[in-house]
Amino acid sequence: MNLHEYQGKEVLKRFGVAIQEGIVATTVDEAVAAWSQIREATGTDFVVVKAQIHAGGRGKGGGVKLAKNLDQLKEHAGNIIGMMLKTPQTPGGMEGLETGPQGFDYRG
Repeated sequence: MNLHEYQGKEVLKRFGVAIQEGIVATTVDEAVAAWSQIREATGTDFVVVKAQIHAGGRGKGGGVKLAKNLDQLKEHAGNIIGMMLKTPQTPGGMEGLETGPQGFDYRG
């Protein structure tokens, strides 16, 4: 079964499993809106931007970044959304796979 992280979290949450909340964004503008929601809910500027692909090793391939403020969020989201992510675990190997929607995690 191929599920993105955010899809798996939705399934787990429906069955009462505690999860780390997140917001999905497909554009930098949506990422900024997600960051604003997270900041309002938690009081922190820190978010983790995560590429959503069906492969492991996202962090090693540059698809997981910590943003400590709005400027970093814009930079990381701009770099990750639509990037060609290449990891040994990516379908097609080091040929890569274009990233889909991005997840922004926070602890609520």
